[in-house]
Amino acid sequence: MTQPDGKLQIVIIGGGMITQDQILPSLYHLQRQGVIGPIRICALNSAPLRVLAEFPRFAEAFPGQSFEAFPALDMPPDKMHPDLFKEVVSKLPPGNLVVVAVPDHLHGGVIRVALEHDQHVLTVKPLVPTYAEAVEIHKLAQTKGLFVGVEYHKRFDRRALDARGLYRAGRFGRFRCGEAKMIEPYYYRHSNFQNWFTKDHSDPFTYVGCHYVDLVHFITGLRPVEVTVRGVEGKFPNGNIGYLWAQGQVVWENGALLSITDGLGYPDEAAGTNDQGLVLYCESDNCSAIIKHDDQYRGVQHGYIDRLAGTMFRFVSPDYFRLVPWDGAGLRPVGYGFESIEALVLAAQRVNAAAEGLKGKQALTARQRVLAEIDERGVLATPGDSWINELVTEAARLSIAQNGRSALIEYEPTPKVRLTM
Repeated sequence: MTQPDGKLQIVIIGGGMITQDQILPSLYHLQRQGVIGPIRICALNSAPLRVLAEFPRFAEAFPGQSFEAFPALDMPPDKMHPDLFKEVVSKLPPGNLVVVAVPDHLHGGVIRVALEHDQHVLTVKPLVPTYAEAVEIHKLAQTKGLFVGVEYHKRFDRRALDARGLYRAGRFGRFRCGEAKMIEPYYYRHSNFQNWFTKDHSDPFTYVGCHYVDLVHFITGLRPVEVTVRGVEGKFPNGNIGYLWAQGQVVWENGALLSITDGLGYPDEAAGTNDQGLVLYCESDNCSAIIKHDDQYRGVQHGYIDRLAGTMFRFVSPDYFRLVPWDGAGLRPVGYGFESIEALVLAAQRVNAAAEGLKGKQALTARQRVLAEIDERGVLATPGDSWINELVTEAARLSIAQNGRSALIEYEPTPKVRLTM
């Protein structure tokens, strides 16, 4: 399965906002460094691919680099190709990497196609909407010796990594109560979100609140046991109805409480491009402690002479993702958004490298050994490491559909979710 030159060929499924903002520039830089090979992008139609191909910032940052588009850029933008991704993936030699960047409810189908064609997978979060689907994907990947990584990029924020190390060393005592929020911009309502972010498919808690559920688990190691979520309905510009706001509470196995507020409504003209942060209050036998991350404002303020950033004054977060000058051609990506993509790509390469020179059962065993090591280390989000997120997503979707009725997460004898009586 290892490629002759060790470079992964990449197929991105989905050409939307996250591909433009984080995935493609990260992969372009890895390609420029000689880490990966050719990049192909497959979308439902040619329109978003044209946007990516003609994006001026990419020409500035990655001169001379490009991707192969499916469908072709000259195809009519109103002609849809819902099954083209299957053809593109089927032609990829085994042991390469499929990046899944489609709406949440479509993740599972695309991931299965990739695994069935013996490809590693990097998917945006959340993995899938139910625990049973996560288990199915994990088993299929393990059986084939394939890596599946979930792009929970907040795990690579140095603040989170530092907090994880200190919490698990006992420096904060026990987490007892906290709150998190992630309010995305209002303009999301005018994007492709209005076509899929409907009540039957998603909500702000499961879409962005999952970042902080994963982060609390990542830092503390605690498991959630109860979830309550209520949503506030609203109408998108195209008339579709969705949950535009949501507020939830997660109870953890030690009795700690975490409230999470999410929405698609941060003012487009405001200083921050969103509003997000986390605070965890902790205690020991004779004192208390605190972990507080302000993820919206990190001490940088810019006032511009133009409105290219959406407004003339912005709080800037260079820690997530920025394209900056470097000692090389164009610009380079920096921040935990890039480091997350890089780590997941390198993990897939590491799995391939373990089987180099081996065949059959020996090659499979070598790849499976590396996959087990990745899960045991617990830094990269994988179906075998981050499955508590699927339990929370499943519980949240049950709860929000019942106007905030509590959903319990039970781990024995087999993890499952049920509504309270």
